[in-house]
Amino acid sequence: MERISTGIDLLDSKLSGGYPKNKGILIVGTSGSGKTILGLHSVHKCCTDGKKCAIIATEESDEDILQQAKMLGLDLAPYYESGQLIIEPIFENRLYSVVARVTEIDILDIPALIPDDTEFVLFDNLGVFCLDLNIKEFRGRFDALTKLLSNRGCTTLFVMDKAAYDMTNQIADYSVYGSIHLLIKENPYTSIKERYLSIEKMRSTKITLELSIYNITSDGIVFGKPQKPHT
Repeated sequence: MERISTGIDLLDSKLSGGYPKNKGILIVGTSGSGKTILGLHSVHKCCTDGKKCAIIATEESDEDILQQAKMLGLDLAPYYESGQLIIEPIFENRLYSVVARVTEIDILDIPALIPDDTEFVLFDNLGVFCLDLNIKEFRGRFDALTKLLSNRGCTTLFVMDKAAYDMTNQIADYSVYGSIHLLIKENPYTSIKERYLSIEKMRSTKITLELSIYNITSDGIVFGKPQKPHT
């Protein structure tokens, strides 16, 4: 199976080369766990490899996304300015919907916003689309969305906050080809909170269930060894 690089060498090695191509991958995590940053690594790598990319931004403006990426050493501005990367202003559309009291965009409207030649999509954040849907409605729409994007040849990262994931009974896992969870846990030996990545599911990929510790630095996500207790 062909792979799309995650933009992080160590994570690529854990996934037999990267994310399965033309498939939907779910990224779940709490606030501050680095969900968006993980996605930005992939977008930057795909852009540098010459792929056409899109970011569906439901919680941040394009200016905020570009600024955050640049601060992490993942400068996306050149690709955005050239048109190789598009950022759809779902964030602004949602604000307009609230102010004007009009119907918000439906999740199944998203594919029409993405150019046909797009190869990689970062959908951040899926959780906002499940707030007004029951679990059955959300599952049906999400199933359809992943199928539509896959059929168009898109490899898609769906970022979802842990609150929305739990509110929908964790059903989003069943609609995707792979699922990665980002956790913030307290180290019992040091009482220091640490970030961990868990590959919960990745079809057609040999994976382990071990947790991988990582840090968020000025270079983005960097994997490292757990801290050892002082003796």
